[in-house]
Amino acid sequence: MFSNEEAILDIITQSGLVSEEAVATARKKPGSVIDHLVESNDVSSEAIGQLLAEQNGMLFIDINDIHVDPAIIAAVDAAVAIKYHCVPLGFEEDRLLIAIADPSDFDTLDAIPHVLNHEIEFQCASEEQIQRCLEEYYDAPSKVDQELAGSMTLTTGGEGAEGDDDAPIIKLVSNMLADAFKSRTSDIHIEPLEKSLRVRCRIDGALHVTEEHPLKLLAPIVSRLKIMSGTMSISEKRVPQDGRISVKLGDKALDLRVSSVPTGHGESIVMRILDKSSLLLGLPQLGFFSDDQEIMEKLLGLPDGIILVTGPTGSGKTTTLYACLNYINKPDRKIITVEDPVEYQLSGINQVQVKAEIGMTFAGALRAMLRQAPNIIMLGEIRDEETATIAINASLTGHLVFSTLHTNDAPGAVARLSDMGIKPFLTASSVRAIMAQRLVRTICGKCKSPGSVSEKEARMLNLDATRLAESTVMTGPGCDVCKMTGYKGRQGIYEIFNIDDEVRSLITENLTTVQLRRRARELGMRTLREDGIRKMLAGITSAQEVIRVTMGDDD
Repeated sequence: MFSNEEAILDIITQSGLVSEEAVATARKKPGSVIDHLVESNDVSSEAIGQLLAEQNGMLFIDINDIHVDPAIIAAVDAAVAIKYHCVPLGFEEDRLLIAIADPSDFDTLDAIPHVLNHEIEFQCASEEQIQRCLEEYYDAPSKVDQELAGSMTLTTGGEGAEGDDDAPIIKLVSNMLADAFKSRTSDIHIEPLEKSLRVRCRIDGALHVTEEHPLKLLAPIVSRLKIMSGTMSISEKRVPQDGRISVKLGDKALDLRVSSVPTGHGESIVMRILDKSSLLLGLPQLGFFSDDQEIMEKLLGLPDGIILVTGPTGSGKTTTLYACLNYINKPDRKIITVEDPVEYQLSGINQVQVKAEIGMTFAGALRAMLRQAPNIIMLGEIRDEETATIAINASLTGHLVFSTLHTNDAPGAVARLSDMGIKPFLTASSVRAIMAQRLVRTICGKCKSPGSVSEKEARMLNLDATRLAESTVMTGPGCDVCKMTGYKGRQGIYEIFNIDDEVRSLITENLTTVQLRRRARELGMRTLREDGIRKMLAGITSAQEVIRVTMGDDD
């Protein structure tokens, strides 16, 4: 299991370990070229490991000569060992010895110390020995098991085979993923119903039924996806499981977060497609108009304090935080994040995965982070008083802290912190700004044309005829590009609650959310609905979208 097979093939051919002819022959076969070279005895995995270890200044070892204490194995979670393809060997002074097969996989070398929260000394072993240890110690699926599971026959309730090989299931799953990616799907939902298997895709926030299959295909499809994840158990169907899948569609690498949940008719699968292109978004692409962008740039330039992003699940909070971190990610700043889960790997940023089962909670990880002397900290979410208290203390001691809360509007975050047990004066002294956000669908650029706002919509949005007459309201009648929906893509609408000296005094007076919101508006805060109206009048989105996502806005 090598992270960059092409680079390793160059190394072993240039060193003379294997001939270019042998590589060319192996390339004609499906699957890993290196696996085919080893299977055909053109090169041994030990020879590859020794060469890679030498090139990376690492000790090459024979695990067969090492007795590994079961307590050491238990110290590393099975999911971690299987995911990073590594085996713990023991301790040397204060360092945990970890065996890996690919010393050129720098992402893994960087991730393991953070995931295990321990100083690591890496040693190199052969791919075969690493795989054998994972199977023996962690019950990882063997390559043979994976091949058998990959070539399973279609069965229904144990009634027997439906076919001679797995080609239909492999093709079905591959096409499902490819079609979802091409249609800009964010989530794939595979749902067993009473008599059928339904596949729905969430596109621009709305679910669409894309496929219907016989219910008998559920088991082989779920098994195929679990095998692709590498960490989910095929035999376990009674409890929820989580995993990740990395696939290549043409020249495009695709990462998916997989969740399985048992239901009355079988396991339901949801796959979140992690689109790394969203990491490259700048503040304007997120949907900030120039005035809000200026406010955000000033906030991102602060040396300390807390900046909170609020909104329901699926409102784009993580994308906003990542865009903010990318904006301020400079070589002279140390940035550490604590996330559950780590959805994207950000270059130049130290990311820590929460593992509550081994004691790696948000609060525990945050305490450890502060000993790493960071300039900037990002918490995936503030969930309790302990985490909130540590975050506040961090902000008061010179750190800039980013995090999220689940509240409907920006001023409501103050009451949420108070409910957690945070004193108003601490909130007032540490929080620099709170931003609520939602996502609205944007009108398709291909079929966009001049539109209008109905009397009912104008009344709901409190719009007068003069303002509408000065606007560029647009509509999307639908075309092949937007699949006749009239929308393509999404942008954010924002409510930025800047905490200045006057607002701090109001917070310490323990005002209610309604009072705080009213005063914030008097001081110039633009609500979610008002920002949505601006974008509707500019022809970016529609009145229906603004009304839909701001239905709870009482303005």
